[in-house]
Amino acid sequence: MKNYDYHHLDHVKEQHTSKKTLWITLLLTLFFTIVEVAGGLISHSLALLSDSAHMISDVLALGLSMAAIYMATRKPNRKYTFGFLRFEIIASFLNGLALAVIALGIFVEGIQRMIHPVDVKLPTMLTIAVIGLIVNIVLTVVLSRSMREEENLNVKSALWHFLGDLLSSVGIIVSAVLIHFTGYQFLDPLISMVIGGIIFTGGAKIIRESYLVLMESVPDKFDLDAIRKDIRALEGIEDVHELHLWSVSTEHYSLTAHVFIRKDMQPFYVISAINALLQEKYGIAHSTIQIEHPSIHDHGEYGQRFLLKHA
Repeated sequence: MKNYDYHHLDHVKEQHTSKKTLWITLLLTLFFTIVEVAGGLISHSLALLSDSAHMISDVLALGLSMAAIYMATRKPNRKYTFGFLRFEIIASFLNGLALAVIALGIFVEGIQRMIHPVDVKLPTMLTIAVIGLIVNIVLTVVLSRSMREEENLNVKSALWHFLGDLLSSVGIIVSAVLIHFTGYQFLDPLISMVIGGIIFTGGAKIIRESYLVLMESVPDKFDLDAIRKDIRALEGIEDVHELHLWSVSTEHYSLTAHVFIRKDMQPFYVISAINALLQEKYGIAHSTIQIEHPSIHDHGEYGQRFLLKHA
């Protein structure tokens, strides 16, 4: 006979807006990537080729983000009791890492082009850059609107990709104009290196955010001391310890705590009161509370100090 485990939360994440947005951006990005790779090879523009390399990473990143959204809809099982929500964060971490690696590659190639300049075919470079600017403006607007409707670190990482692309397109256009009027070919790799720096900044930001989730740190939006104080203020609660709060995925939080209560209190009512507080005030729907008393549950020196204080 198969055992079923009841979950008061499904531990799944349906994100219809994000899914639709990522499909649109994936198809548009894939099309323009092919155009930009061809244009970069024809024009010999490093700025254009570096941007196309970034676009290739966008295609891979969007594919990974799409996989994460579909994985998040799968229900928990006996092995993955939190479902597959954390895959969103893993995908974001990999996306951020890809941004950082590509930025470093652009910087290295820029230095080599400084040492060994290559003539750039300006008309082709400028034409592709203008098309890229239009595409990236459209994609950035689409992703920004999606972020306002649904919080998703994957969409945020994709947005950073396209903000980098948008700046890349502007940089390519500026470098093409400057090269035309000055003849200074080094401007192409120089602007590429500036673009690389911007891309690296975005990648580092996404890496940091996903790293904090993977390390199960307390999300920035919560004050753990304030939560402890609010729980402690409930009737019958004498102490709160072993308090842990972490994010499983974006906007999906879990909390565990051990609490000492008065012996005359009904444990079920205390748990119900704590759960109601966490849900209504903090939006934390998944909490696990353990009721204790140091006269029954051994807490070593900590428990002894508590008993002496409340003797």
